Amino acid sequence: MSAMSYDIAVIGGGIHGVGTAQAAAAAGYSVAVIEMKGLGSGTSGKSSKLIHGGLRYLETAQLALVKECLRERALLLKNAPGLVSLKKIFLPIYRETVRRPWLIRVGLSMYYALSGFDRDSGFITLPKKEWENLDGINTEGIQAVFQYHEAQTDDVILTNAVMNSAMNLGAALFMPATFIGAVFENCGWTVRFEKNGTISEMRASFLVNAGGPWANMVLRKVVPAERDVAVDLVQGSHILLKGKIERGIYYVEAPQDRRGVFVMPWQGNTLVGTTETVFNGNPSTSAPLESEIRYLLYAAGRYFPRFRSAGPEDVLDSFAGLRVLPSAGGNPFSRSRETLLYSEDLIRTRLISIFGGKLTSYRATGESVIRKIAPHLPSAIAKADTRKLPLK
Repeated sequence: MSAMSYDIAVIGGGIHGVGTAQAAAAAGYSVAVIEMKGLGSGTSGKSSKLIHGGLRYLETAQLALVKECLRERALLLKNAPGLVSLKKIFLPIYRETVRRPWLIRVGLSMYYALSGFDRDSGFITLPKKEWENLDGINTEGIQAVFQYHEAQTDDVILTNAVMNSAMNLGAALFMPATFIGAVFENCGWTVRFEKNGTISEMRASFLVNAGGPWANMVLRKVVPAERDVAVDLVQGSHILLKGKIERGIYYVEAPQDRRGVFVMPWQGNTLVGTTETVFNGNPSTSAPLESEIRYLLYAAGRYFPRFRSAGPEDVLDSFAGLRVLPSAGGNPFSRSRETLLYSEDLIRTRLISIFGGKLTSYRATGESVIRKIAPHLPSAIAKADTRKLPLK
């Protein structure tokens, strides 16, 4: 029996894998996704549930990334109104807050400008008389409260919606299916995978490694072998606490190290995150550390007295995702969040790997991958424009 044949095979059904599949199918290419467990079951389903421009990335001058994310946020609000909704963000400034009011005002002004002065990206300074209405936030020592907007989503549902969009355009999905390995031969890839106890093969002109934290492990299964890419895995943990936050999302500084932490409404309770802990080991074993849970509990209690007495036994749920960041010393908080599209030799190997990236900018990442691949594939007739595709 002859093997199935596609222009592009994508390994990994996280947001970047399905985003690449959508971009490929929209451009008129045949594409298949191989996913081991479930769509968004890895890092893509363990995010902060935000579609955001990345205000804090202005601190490290990642202006292009912020501009891209703000553009992608606007597209998602337009194309996926049932999945992505605009939320108020409150940014309280206390006496001990490192980022002073003037700096926040400058940053929010830049944010607004980088959005193209989009009305959803403006900000206001909240009058003092309204501080008492902010979900019982501790008002002692507050000097100012800024209000702006970001968007919230269910990351797993969004990932599934993008894959459904790709499948409506002709993409194939093999799930649950375990990637066994791939061999480059006869100017293309022979990809082997196991599904329902049966080993199958497919042929593909190009291979896209969208393995997320497992991306280097995917590279070790291809022949000829490719070197590991120098990246660090950085764990971000979240906790879910009982009790509603109703006015919006709060962006506060963790008292311990002055990192930004979100306190937000989530499914009738309160989600607090995230941490940044360098992770070593198999990504499948990632789980919140006791120290991370206590870190988040302390941050929540500092700003919301209702959580002051909460301990680990009061955590309704917790989860950890792994960011893929360029290897470097120093604080992970200040490292680049730019997506790395890596290939040793794209023309020779016909293999490209996605490292890092943001939930918000998955569409732009997928389009970038296809732009790199397209010149080396036969011409195709585009079926759709991903900037206009509805998601539901």
